[in-house]
Amino acid sequence: MGQTQEHHSWLYNQLFTNWKKFEIIYVSVLVALQIIVYLIVPDSIIGMISGVAGTLCLVYGMKGRKITFIFGIVQCLAMTYIAWISHAYGSFAMDIFYVISQPIGWYMWGHDEATKRFSPKVRRLIFLGAFVAWAIGWWVLAMVHGQLPYFDSINFVVSFIAQLLYIMKYQENWSLWIIVNGANIIYWGILAVQTMMGTNHIGSLGASLSQIALQFALLFNSLYATKVWASGEADNEGGAGKDGDK
Repeated sequence: MGQTQEHHSWLYNQLFTNWKKFEIIYVSVLVALQIIVYLIVPDSIIGMISGVAGTLCLVYGMKGRKITFIFGIVQCLAMTYIAWISHAYGSFAMDIFYVISQPIGWYMWGHDEATKRFSPKVRRLIFLGAFVAWAIGWWVLAMVHGQLPYFDSINFVVSFIAQLLYIMKYQENWSLWIIVNGANIIYWGILAVQTMMGTNHIGSLGASLSQIALQFALLFNSLYATKVWASGEADNEGGAGKDGDK
């Protein structure tokens, strides 16, 4: 098997090698969920593109593969547009950062680089800092009249910290993403309900539902990625790194 894999291209190895049956099933279900949501409420093709690309981005990130950043560019550009039309200013600011961080992450993720982990003391300081930053972000977003600033602040500041840890391959990034994904499910859920009730005319129902489906997918992926990165399975790009160079 090893000899056969050497003849595959980098792209093939990144996309198709070393997948567990469970992973294939769950990524298929998550992508299908995005398409189903779009078929139910087909008013936001951008939302569907964001959802599919975002799902693939995080799944390949879970595998520790650099191709995650290609899907990430697509997802982040789509999310930036959705956040802007929804007046989710915290999300909009973060999406701009996400777009910039994709090529940086591509550069920083070496083919043979192992994931890293902080000491318990440093980990506690990071989580404390994230909480303080969230409180400050809440205040700032409330001052500019952003929607649901207490939730949007999580997407603004906690996501920023999580993304930095992600592109530096620290395992703790997934713990923060779990918080972000959970908050985003509530955030977009509230916006969807407000849209259906006619109390919110900003954005679209389809875009909100696509984001809810995406955040559920990302939450599941973050939980699973915590296990994968801790076990070392994401090292060497999930087994695709060395062969991709040959």
